[in-house]
Amino acid sequence: MAASIRLQHALLLGKKSFSLSVTKINRTYNYSVLSRCRGNTSAWTLNQARFLSSQAAPESSTIADSTEDHNIIKDTEKKIGDTDKHEFQSETRMLLNIVAKSLYSDKEVFIRELISNASDALEKLRYLRLSENLSADQGADRNLEIHIATDKQNRTIVIQDTGVGMTKEELISNLGTIARSGSKAFLEELQEKKGAEEASKIIGQFGVGFYSAFMVADKVEVFTKSYKNNSEGLYWVSDGSGAYEIAKAEGVQPGTKIVIHLRSDCREFSDEDTVNGIIQKYSNFVGSPIFVNGKRVNTIEALWMLDPKEVTPEQHIQFYRFIANSYDEPKFTLHYTTDAPVSIRALLYFPEGKPGLFEMARDASIGVALYSRKVLIQNKAENILPKFLRFVKGVVDSEDIPLNLSRELLQNSALITKLRNVLTTRIIRFLQEQAKKRPEDYLKFYNEYNTFFKEGIITSTDDTGKEEISKLLRFESSMKNPGEVISLVDYCDGLAKDQKYIYYLAAPNRALAEQSPYFESFKKRKLEVLFCYEPYDELVLMHLKRFKSYDVISVEKEMHQNTEAIEKENTGIFNEEEVKDLISYVKRTLKNKAHDVKITNRLEFHPCVVTVQDMAAARHFIRTQSHQFNDEMRYSLLQPRLEINPHHPLIKKLIKLKTSDKEIADMLIEQLFMSSMVAAGLVEDSRGLLISMNQLLTLILEKTDDKKVDSSDK
Repeated sequence: MAASIRLQHALLLGKKSFSLSVTKINRTYNYSVLSRCRGNTSAWTLNQARFLSSQAAPESSTIADSTEDHNIIKDTEKKIGDTDKHEFQSETRMLLNIVAKSLYSDKEVFIRELISNASDALEKLRYLRLSENLSADQGADRNLEIHIATDKQNRTIVIQDTGVGMTKEELISNLGTIARSGSKAFLEELQEKKGAEEASKIIGQFGVGFYSAFMVADKVEVFTKSYKNNSEGLYWVSDGSGAYEIAKAEGVQPGTKIVIHLRSDCREFSDEDTVNGIIQKYSNFVGSPIFVNGKRVNTIEALWMLDPKEVTPEQHIQFYRFIANSYDEPKFTLHYTTDAPVSIRALLYFPEGKPGLFEMARDASIGVALYSRKVLIQNKAENILPKFLRFVKGVVDSEDIPLNLSRELLQNSALITKLRNVLTTRIIRFLQEQAKKRPEDYLKFYNEYNTFFKEGIITSTDDTGKEEISKLLRFESSMKNPGEVISLVDYCDGLAKDQKYIYYLAAPNRALAEQSPYFESFKKRKLEVLFCYEPYDELVLMHLKRFKSYDVISVEKEMHQNTEAIEKENTGIFNEEEVKDLISYVKRTLKNKAHDVKITNRLEFHPCVVTVQDMAAARHFIRTQSHQFNDEMRYSLLQPRLEINPHHPLIKKLIKLKTSDKEIADMLIEQLFMSSMVAAGLVEDSRGLLISMNQLLTLILEKTDDKKVDSSDK
């Protein structure tokens, strides 16, 4: 796992086989053994928290309450005896040079790295307590803590833990060499790269957090004492230039103490407030207590590591407000744990309030922080969830994530992709479950956040993923009362016999949808139609295409496709010659506009209607690109077909007008065609329709007046 590949001062606990065994049990230990050791729980608040490690069930009555402020750092260590000088392994020297020059974009991360190493040392000692029944001399009765001391005057920062410590052999192995096959080849390749980004891609194959101290240090001193019986105190020192020294030391407390002598340009890291801020940013959820100059600083519990049954609603509210920087409460909470196909401990919240203005933007940050074993990797992890789930707040923790040295770039893209797929699938399934269990709460949530789901359908390239997201959509139905919504699953459950399609109609509101000429035949045939009121709903369903093996099509497209049956129907009022004559006349009048003219019996209350091959795509084209073309080119691309209802009074009158008053007949045909284009949403600016309408009305009134004059003259 991640801990087993990092070179840290507490990595080796003896034989290599034992290190591998620790790796294998690491996940089980972290989440199972610790949970058995926590003991009774208490209510959690921001001011008083229960910690995974510091408030575990006492292993000895002599253990003090480690939540109280105190300081174990003392200036008692002293080097004694002869000093052994060692040269850094050549790969290590290359690495130190790279670290100092280009690896980290933010120098502050050295504190995070050393705290992470200290935490690992504490966790290993905790495991050994449980597995080997250690004696008091081996650390069975001491608090597992991390202490930090700052000294601005002397420009030092000290980081000390009470963990496993190191023997002389482990000091040499962990702080003097990189015990990885092929490491030299990797580092040589790294030296040829230019820039921190390229360096990070290769350096990530080594866990070398300790060496990050040399970004800020003139000199680094290490005092350590192993947990093993009869271990001696040791002293390690280096300026990072190519060699290090090891000597015996007295007055060394069990564990490891690192003294960093800061360069003059890095003196800010000897400031208490600066260090506290860095800990709050990166290491707030480390399981063991952290003290800075004797004061406890990490006071918020990593709830995602607990058993979901142990976390109360009040804890969730407090934690959500902390990580989301919000004052509302979560509408839904997903506390998710799995070890396959990838290790995940996730605690995700779905907000109750409306999304913020900046959250609606596609370039808004993801609201989920990524951790590895409670150490922050990325505060806003862009690759962990797809963009359409940016409204989700919470934490994802995975010990399987490979890290580069700076923990700032995730190296294994295949693993991150797997992690994203698992999380996305679980979130979508969770929302589907909530929609069934708490339909009223889900509908309130949906009304505020449905735009994100629709974005997910449009942007997804996976048909299966689109269908799963589409199960979250809700629409009004022609078969339901106004305001009542159904899902696509509900629609499919109520399909009519032999129905092959899922039908939808785009309209600004229900009244206009029910009055639409395209809806008439569906109402007559009692076929259910979904009403889409948002402008982008049509685009969403156009991208969806299919759901449960049914094509999703607009009612206009169905009308355009079903011409064969319509043409065979008897018009009921005209003979065949009259029909042909009417169609020919309208075609001549609408030359270069209407691609075709047909008679239809699908209409009852409307005189005519326009259809195109794909109405949804045509409307999208009109909204986004039609301004680039003139009228003739637009009609050529759209190829609209005018379908005429011969039973309508206007059409009946038109038959007579085309012989009695050609001028009015022509203007009436133009008006009917343009009105149908507007009704279909195929006119970008409908204000031009008013001009032609006024001209037609003026002409009709003038001829009416002329007839009255002629009648009075007689």
